[in-house]
Amino acid sequence: MNVHHLELFYYVAKHEGISAAVRHIPYGIQQPAVSGQMAALESNLGVRLFERSPFRLTAPGRKLYAQIETFFAGLDGLEGQLRDTDRPELRLAASELVLRLHISTVTQRLRARYPKLLLSLTPGYQAQFETWLHDGLIDLAIIPIEARTTGRQSLLRLARVPLVLLVPKASSVRSAADLWKQKKIREPLVSMPVASSVSRSFQRDLRKLGVTWAQSVEVTSMEMVTSYVANGEGLGLNLAIPEAISHPEVRVLPLSGFAPMEIGLRWNGDPSPLLRDTIAGFQQYTRETWPDWIIEDTLPPEKKRK
Repeated sequence: MNVHHLELFYYVAKHEGISAAVRHIPYGIQQPAVSGQMAALESNLGVRLFERSPFRLTAPGRKLYAQIETFFAGLDGLEGQLRDTDRPELRLAASELVLRLHISTVTQRLRARYPKLLLSLTPGYQAQFETWLHDGLIDLAIIPIEARTTGRQSLLRLARVPLVLLVPKASSVRSAADLWKQKKIREPLVSMPVASSVSRSFQRDLRKLGVTWAQSVEVTSMEMVTSYVANGEGLGLNLAIPEAISHPEVRVLPLSGFAPMEIGLRWNGDPSPLLRDTIAGFQQYTRETWPDWIIEDTLPPEKKRK
């Protein structure tokens, strides 16, 4: 198929007629020329693509338009995008709560240094972040850090966040130690996915106490854990982030003796100058916001670029 013929057909189909298409084609071409080339396209394909009067796409015409519409429609903005290739881009992933409440301070400071910054913020949970990093779909993830990375992935720890147990206000449970008296706890446990670092860490420390507590409800956000506990769905395991656990119908119990969760940043390979500034920005924000939890990791020196 002749690509120029396809381009003309795109305008004819979009504007529902040859005369209307001529007024919108971004270069000079006369109506008879468009008519002739549409006839040539139909002849080459061996099908009629549209009825002329009144205008109507045929079934083959609708199918062809559906195939080419995305490509030709995207050309309008492509020139500007190509001119903007010097714009620095940062693709960041974190939990919805972190994106909503804690990212803007860091990104505003970054924009002061990178005014043309193109920023992409994607919410999700740990397993998704690890997959997206592996596939190169994001540049940086705020994520629980359970083990050292392998391969091309790098990490920097930001904070040690305590784990807490959430119980409904009406519950008779006043301390976590009350529960550990039972070797097999029957109350429903609400938590992040079983495979998440938070859940694995909690279960490891439970086993050290000789306690078995199977997870009953799996959710994908810290706020959902709190909400389910408030609704009486069970007891909840969560991180002690105030915005995530504060609820008038929920009591927060410390988990004495349980390892805190290390939260940090992961990325691939040697960080770019933009990524280094972003990492430093998150370190600064963590010092300001959670000084009692801060981990003062140091980013390795920048490698000399050839």
